[in-house]
Amino acid sequence: MKLIRLIPAAAVLALLATPAAAQEAPTWSFAIHGGAGVIERASLSPEQDAAYRAALHRALEAGRTVLANGGSAMDAVQAAIEVMEDDPLFNAGRGAVFTAAGRNELDAAVMDGTDLTAGAVAGLTTTRHPIAAARAVKEQSPHVMLIGQGADSFAASVGLEQVDPSFFFTERRWQGLERELRRQNLPIPARPAGAPGPLADNNLLPQPPLNERKFGTVGAVAIDSQGRLAAGTSTGGTTAKRWGRVGDVPVIGAGTYASNRDGCSVSATGDGEFYIRASVARDICARIASGATGQAAAQAEVDDALSLGGSGGVIVMDLQGRPAFAMTTSGMYRGAVSSSSPAGVAIYADEAVRP
Repeated sequence: MKLIRLIPAAAVLALLATPAAAQEAPTWSFAIHGGAGVIERASLSPEQDAAYRAALHRALEAGRTVLANGGSAMDAVQAAIEVMEDDPLFNAGRGAVFTAAGRNELDAAVMDGTDLTAGAVAGLTTTRHPIAAARAVKEQSPHVMLIGQGADSFAASVGLEQVDPSFFFTERRWQGLERELRRQNLPIPARPAGAPGPLADNNLLPQPPLNERKFGTVGAVAIDSQGRLAAGTSTGGTTAKRWGRVGDVPVIGAGTYASNRDGCSVSATGDGEFYIRASVARDICARIASGATGQAAAQAEVDDALSLGGSGGVIVMDLQGRPAFAMTTSGMYRGAVSSSSPAGVAIYADEAVRP
């Protein structure tokens, strides 16, 4: 006689109620961006295209290593962003754009989705890794945002590496500043003290597109094996910025946000003034909390916010480990990797993120 095993009705109902996506959700997931802008195939040589893709893969590997070994989402975000801060291809850390006064002034922010703690810095000039400073503000100070000399002093006081401001200098960013100041009919400042000669870094990685003003802000979003969400963003701002300008990156809820309660983490890139006015990152999470998918929430928000003016993009991670990428530009340097999928990158708006 053949025995038939009966499955309890409650178990059947539970199986039917479980979405397929939830059954297949990765145990950890990670995504990055390296800036959005008018990035078209005709504007990048094959060498430039390859250099950016390789740089994105290096950053993804840094985050993947942390998460695959059971590390936290916050550790992964910081590890990947530090790689990009040290890469002169990106407008963050070494390779940041210059202010109209000829300085590199760096901004960054991090946020932990589990408890909504956050840290931000603006106008750093001597701290090698602004993203580390932002995290230190979150974890080792009673504040959320520190600025200028005080922020650098705090970073030094907690042991973060300090460098001469000339560390951040790259010739191509200086040339971008000169072009922009001429366009605005503004005076060109003297080269910074300690900067190399004009020909010193001509043999660095292939040069990016000539319009440097809207490229290179870096960011990362992650969910780790314990379900913790985190986000981080780092930037040099915009070329020839004046009067101590600060964009959206260190403004929690504008360019950076994470919330397990809402089920998302966000990092933005683009014209920061519009992200601030529309509180883009926080609003994306609110849309997701109200039932929208990450992709739908991201695209709707950037479309709405940037209809005010400007352009840009965002990356989003939800609680199921699904990354989303949305932009109003022709390209955004971006990539993703998870416990169930290999690392993939993309540059142009019409291509998928793939290995």
